[in-house]
Amino acid sequence: MLLVTGAAGFIGANFVLDWLAASAEPVINLDALTYAGNRESLVSLQGDSRHIFVKGDINDRPLLSQLYATYKPRAVVHFAAESHVDRSIHGPGAFITTNVNGTFSLLEEARLFWNKLDDAEKSDFRFLHVSTDEVYGSLAPEDPPFAETKAFEPNSPYSASKAASDHLVRAWHHTFGMPVLTTNCSNNYGPFQFPEKLVPLVVVNALAGKPLPIYGDGANVRDWLFVGDHCSAIRSVLEKGRVGETYNVGGWNEMSNIDVVRTICRLLDELAPDSDGPYERLISFVKDRPGHDRRYAIDARKIESELGWRPSETFATGIRKTIEWYLKHKQWVLHVQSGAYREWIDRNYEVGQ
Repeated sequence: MLLVTGAAGFIGANFVLDWLAASAEPVINLDALTYAGNRESLVSLQGDSRHIFVKGDINDRPLLSQLYATYKPRAVVHFAAESHVDRSIHGPGAFITTNVNGTFSLLEEARLFWNKLDDAEKSDFRFLHVSTDEVYGSLAPEDPPFAETKAFEPNSPYSASKAASDHLVRAWHHTFGMPVLTTNCSNNYGPFQFPEKLVPLVVVNALAGKPLPIYGDGANVRDWLFVGDHCSAIRSVLEKGRVGETYNVGGWNEMSNIDVVRTICRLLDELAPDSDGPYERLISFVKDRPGHDRRYAIDARKIESELGWRPSETFATGIRKTIEWYLKHKQWVLHVQSGAYREWIDRNYEVGQ
């Protein structure tokens, strides 16, 4: 049995759906159901005895202790995190509470549970911490991609909080012997992503005839990873990863934000044409956010050479699948677009600033 935190969020939900599609091993889904946690993403698992949903906070140590004692998971896959840079600028405290203190609570209760296992169970147990490439900082155009040995240089409250959690996981391994694994991934996109991130935001706004907000000059570069590929990478690391190691997970798809948006517009012109004209007409450049990192790029050779993992999707195939999913699931989008969400978008993307 796996304990998966944050499994009603974007990547966590995709991981649980993929896991249960391929395995009979049950999953305990622990999620606090904040704004980005959505049980509707897991509606296909309703009535499935392999999926045990628990609404709760990873800072609730009595609850964590009870879950470990009751279900005795053989592994923890830790997705739960506040994850949006813009939100971390407006309210950094929540990122410290969840990403740093929450990871500490989860580690400590896992350690107490692990210490009570027999030697064979101790050897088999894993704590897999899912992190981000943003901990490494920003790259110049000529710099090599991030390798696992790259020093951490986080530049936002979000990335600093994730860097802190990565360090905690490393310390619990080196000090206490906890059998941990860490993955640092690039920008994910795909089904069930909350429409505050670039790809779903552009799709949703375009279909509504609203401006497509692009920070600064749109030349910020990211490596783009289809969420299904990320899930398969996590499964590989959980199964075959060396204890104590970090594995960078990337899509080998470096693209600027403006090129991503233009690609989405061209696909929408094909799949859902607008009688008012090409969707690129809606592109609007807005004031850049503070401390906006210029470029991220992942060197994913370690996970390929050690574990045999490589992404299956190119950006062209993955983005088409993603747009097709959003076109088929407009009700899902409508249900997550609460009044609070719309107010947040208005505050962060003021066109013409």
